[in-house]
Parts: sequence; C-alpha cells; structure tokens
Amino acid sequence: MKQIVKNIFNPGTYPNSANISLLILRVVIGIFMLTHGLGKLEALFGSEPIQFRDPIGVGATASLALAVFAEVFCSILLIIGLGTRLAAIPLLITMLVAAFIVHINDGFGRQEFALLYALIYMVIATMGAGKYSIDYLIMKKIRR
Repeated sequence: MKQIVKNIFNPGTYPNSANISLLILRVVIGIFMLTHGLGKLEALFGSEPIQFRDPIGVGATASLALAVFAEVFCSILLIIGLGTRLAAIPLLITMLVAAFIVHINDGFGRQEFALLYALIYMVIATMGAGKYSIDYLIMKKIRR
C-alpha cells in the first residue's frame, strides 16, 4: 500500500529549473483547462436540458459529468499539485476522446488543440508535479 501511495504522490527529483518549469506548466495548463470545464459545470447543474455529445456511449449526462470531473476537479488537483500523476490521467483520456472520437471528422485543425493538451498531460503524468507541489510535501512526510 505504501508503495502505491509513493507512486501516486512521487513528485520526481529534478533540478530547480525543471521544478519551476513543472510548476508553471501545471498551473497554466490547469487554469486553461479549468476555463473549459467551468462552462460544462454550469451546463451540468443548470436548468436547461443537457445537450452534450455521448462519444463513448454512456449517455449525455454521464459523458458531461466525466468531462466536468476531468476538466474541473482534476485541473484543480493539477494546479495545486495533489495526486498530480493520477489527476493527469482523466485529463489525458478526455483529450484523447476529444481528438479521436468527438473531432475525428473535423480535420486536424480541430484535433490539434486536444492533442497538444494530451501531450502535456502525458508529460505531467510521467514526470510528476515537481518540488513545488503538495505531492512533494506528502512524500517528504512519508520518507521521514
């Protein structure tokens, strides 16, 4: 169990320049995606009927809820650096669904943004949050 926790919260060990770069990347990409998700959050809890695509066949409401979970809640986790590697996975999946299912017939111009986001989330999931994160503080406590 302790090893699983270590893997999830492992911020990585990098030089200070990489830690600062990871902080900037996490915060900026998290804020950018959060702006997309807040509109969907309003649609999820609004009084209007939900009009959202059902790209994976779970229903429009469930698809919207999954997108909101990734784009709002996982983005917040990314920004603060909590469970960063784990939080990046739903965001990565959401962007791959957007690129390869939702926008598959729209041409590369519409897929490009989602693929860029997916690439960034893949890097974050691989590298971790870096030193300037809650993950780092958790790992510091675990190592004691």
